[in-house]
Amino acid sequence: MSHVNPDPEPERTTGLEPGGSVPPGETPPAESSMPEAGPRQADAQRRGWAVTPLTLILLVVVLIAAGFVAYAVALMV
Repeated sequence: MSHVNPDPEPERTTGLEPGGSVPPGETPPAESSMPEAGPRQADAQRRGWAVTPLTLILLVVVLIAAGFVAYAVALMV
């Protein structure tokens, strides 16, 4: 992305005194926007758990639980 300077250009902005100050009664120039600023795009803001990570976590939990059960059965024999 290219960087855009958000500051107004004093030599091209009307209503500014030398040095960039605004005289009494004048409205200051509006802020310019920065294309890099602001919230992310809506498609990048996903909420909740995706199916694949949740499935992998549950699979690991089941395998660990099965290991504990197998260990307990092996101790009884």
